[in-house]
Amino acid sequence: MSGHLDPATNQTTPERAASYTRLLSGGSRRLRSRLPYFAGLTPIKTYGRIGDLEVRMAASRRDLRLAQRLRYDVFYREMSAKPSLTAQVRRRDVDPYDAVCDHLLVVDLGASPQTSNWRGRAQPPVVGTYRVLRQEVAERSLGFYTQGEYDIAPLIASKPGYRFMELGRSCVLRPYRTKRSVELLWHGLWTYVREHKVDVMIGCASFEGTDPAAHAMALSFLHHSASAPPEWRVRAPERLHVPMDLMPREKVDMKAALRALPPLIKGYLRLGAFVGDGAVIDHQFGTVDVLIVLPVEKIDPRYFEHFGAPTESKSRLIAETGVN
Repeated sequence: MSGHLDPATNQTTPERAASYTRLLSGGSRRLRSRLPYFAGLTPIKTYGRIGDLEVRMAASRRDLRLAQRLRYDVFYREMSAKPSLTAQVRRRDVDPYDAVCDHLLVVDLGASPQTSNWRGRAQPPVVGTYRVLRQEVAERSLGFYTQGEYDIAPLIASKPGYRFMELGRSCVLRPYRTKRSVELLWHGLWTYVREHKVDVMIGCASFEGTDPAAHAMALSFLHHSASAPPEWRVRAPERLHVPMDLMPREKVDMKAALRALPPLIKGYLRLGAFVGDGAVIDHQFGTVDVLIVLPVEKIDPRYFEHFGAPTESKSRLIAETGVN
């Protein structure tokens, strides 16, 4: 998906390297996923269905491998990310955070089954995914991945009564990039947010390419019209900070800027999201990243009529379709 929400950029920064070192110092066992190897050993948590498409949480390591394969196909084959030799051999996008995150999946129940490897059992293909990391999980494991690009620690410390959650590795297979698929993915994500009483969603959204000047109109629009207010503002470190005010406010054509925004960034702005101070160039993934901060209390209430109010704990799609 153009403009994938992706805080996990595989950049080697001091903060991220320190997180990896802390994890590795605990032994390889801590790197293993909490998911069982095989489906059926734990209940599958399903959030809803539209036609043949179903949104649910990954319930096994096979599920996770299929999500990693989808990410590889989108980020490395379709887009301009640069895979390591290991990633090329595996044909999967993998990093240590996969073991501590939850993984939201959209699967196509009507498509030909696929396997996660040559020994795996066939199962419905994964056509969309989000990776989510709740604050309490981050604090007892690797920390937030986003900290490698933006100094989010002061914001989190200033909001002790808020539960933060990081979004990352979001992508949808090209033939499925329709309103229905994206809506289903959001239904699942929003239900997860309500289940865990999350107050703030954070993550990095991406523009394709590593030249900020190519996105001058859109970046300038974000700077002038969507910057976070002081109480929610987060700044990229000076060594990574790229100014976003490439054009003065009076030179920004709002209609042209909106057309130039990646669809996912545009969607989050409609919900009420803010952007951080400064962009960051991610050479590994070949993108220009901006920070998205979305407090639940700032979401436009009109969306609750369709997706459900913050006080509701279940997806309305489950009630409408009868999925258990």
